[in-house]
This record gives sequence, C-alpha cells and structure tokens, in this order.
Amino acid sequence: MSDNLGFLIGDISRLIRRTFDKRAKVIGVTRPQWRVLTWLQRHEGINQVALAEMLELDAMTLCRMVDRLQAAEMVERRPDPRDRRAWQLYLTPKGTALTEQLTPIGEQLLQEAMHDLAIKDQQQLQDLLELVRSNLQDIDDIDLAAKRMVHGG
Repeated sequence: MSDNLGFLIGDISRLIRRTFDKRAKVIGVTRPQWRVLTWLQRHEGINQVALAEMLELDAMTLCRMVDRLQAAEMVERRPDPRDRRAWQLYLTPKGTALTEQLTPIGEQLLQEAMHDLAIKDQQQLQDLLELVRSNLQDIDDIDLAAKRMVHGG
C-alpha cells in the first residue's frame, strides 16, 4: 500500500470539501454555513451546545455562526422546553431550500469521484467505510466512558 489508510481518507475528505466549497460558493454558501445547515438538517431541534460538540467548535464560535444564519433568515432559535437557558435550532424554509440546493451538488461530486467504480464496488466501499466508522465510534464511546470514570463525570 503506497499511502497510509488514514492519510488517504483524510486526503479524500479534503479534496471533497475543497471541490464542494467551490461549487457551493456559486449559490452563496460558505463552508461553515453549509456544515451548520447540513448538520441542522439531520438533527433539527438540537441545542447549540450539542451542535457545537458535533461540529467540534467552541460554543461562542457556533453562536456567532448561528447569529449570522439567523440574520440571513436561514436558522431559527426556539426556547428549549426542557432548559430555560438553552435554545433549540431549526431550519427556516429559506434554510431548508438552501440545503436542498446543496444536496445535488454533493451527490454529483460523489458520482464524479466514483465514476470508474462498478456499482457493486461502490456499495462494498460504502459498507466497508460504514464498518470502519462504526468501529471508530465504538472506540470513541469507550474512551469517553473511561474518561468520565477517571474524572468522576
């Protein structure tokens, strides 16, 4: 194998993001915006703290991003009924329409990236990568649980 698998996956991810960024710019979306909108589409009603953790951002950085998205009428904050101090985040119709424009851009890019792979090979690649992700998630969950035990959390 010529490249370390981790390096190869990282490089593929970087190239996908860079190409997607160029294509998404045409509709006026920055990478931070599309990341927030895409995650929000998958997890509507999530609070800002949990979304910041998912995106691996500090809470203040996400807060400023959400402020801008709210000012652009793409995201709506609603009070969290379980916590008076927290806000739940939802896409507005404008935000939903924008994510619907982003989806075909991503699908087209992945089709182009895998055009030389047979359909069965594409499915096998997806299945294998999902297994790797699941294994890594399990490792991360175990590490997090161990950290909590050590620190009494």
